Amino acid sequence: MFKDKVLLITGGTGSFGNAVLNRFLHSDFAEIRVFSRDEKKQEDMRLALKNDKVKFYIGDVREYDAVHDALRDVHYVFHAAALKQVPSCEFYPMEALRTNVCGAENVMRAAIANGVERCVVLSTDKAVYPINAMGISKAMMEKVMVAKSRLCDPNKTILCATRYGNVMASRGSVIPLFLEQLRSGKPMTITDPSMTRFLMSLEESVDLVLYAFENAKPGDIFVQKAPASTVGDLALALKELLGAENAIKIIGTRHGEKLYESLVSREEMARADDMGDYYRIPADSRDLNYNKYFVEGETQISEIDDYTSHNTKRLTVPEVKQVLMSLDIVQDAVNA
Repeated sequence: MFKDKVLLITGGTGSFGNAVLNRFLHSDFAEIRVFSRDEKKQEDMRLALKNDKVKFYIGDVREYDAVHDALRDVHYVFHAAALKQVPSCEFYPMEALRTNVCGAENVMRAAIANGVERCVVLSTDKAVYPINAMGISKAMMEKVMVAKSRLCDPNKTILCATRYGNVMASRGSVIPLFLEQLRSGKPMTITDPSMTRFLMSLEESVDLVLYAFENAKPGDIFVQKAPASTVGDLALALKELLGAENAIKIIGTRHGEKLYESLVSREEMARADDMGDYYRIPADSRDLNYNKYFVEGETQISEIDDYTSHNTKRLTVPEVKQVLMSLDIVQDAVNA
């Protein structure tokens, strides 16, 4: 399906963008475009790859014209550009709005205008029952995606989303922080040892993108099923792998941080399709017929649980160690 096609990745120099690029670099795509605003990261990537298939476009998703120009003759889009750090979004919520909502809307609007076949936007568990500005902005992005999917011709453009929990070893995640603390002899800082997080690799995150490209219907949100671990067990597993004796320091829950990750809400589970390794959450097809909001209800919602890192498969410390050893960053630390 990708033969002689053109793919554009927004935020292509970030962790997700790099993972998607590396997976599709050796596929049948004729061209892969990296769209981002950091010229230094683009230059570093250009020098490292030395691949004529990859083209670089400097621009900001906040600027519609820049996005529109970059999307000319593009067939597939993966939108990864975002403000992702919870604390920074808490202190600058309007910046999160401008990038994560308005920027995403620019990408989707330009995709429709250019007749892009598939546009997949990246979302997060924090969009489910959001308690922080980052999650609220991503929840709004999902709502915009579903709303716009109703208005565009599905024979020309399909808009959909992928929703992720914790992606191991991605930039800003806890595993690189723990490894740095272990190597330097510092105490391992843990917010709450009973906090749970899904354990998903960057490679698995790209599998989800591929699944969305191949199977999406307008307005779909895709979630990959994944096991989980407590943060305390994750820290213990890393200590055992490195044979370290670092102390563990409990620092308390950070601003806007959740005790567990929710990938599918109870309301969504009532209509989600179990696809084996994935959940497909179809778009809410209701219109402004208010009987469906105030008179008719959905009794099964009360009988269903959310899909969270608290109720998914919980890994033991030996199982966590096995998962961690699949990561290059952990293998390098163990063998150092």
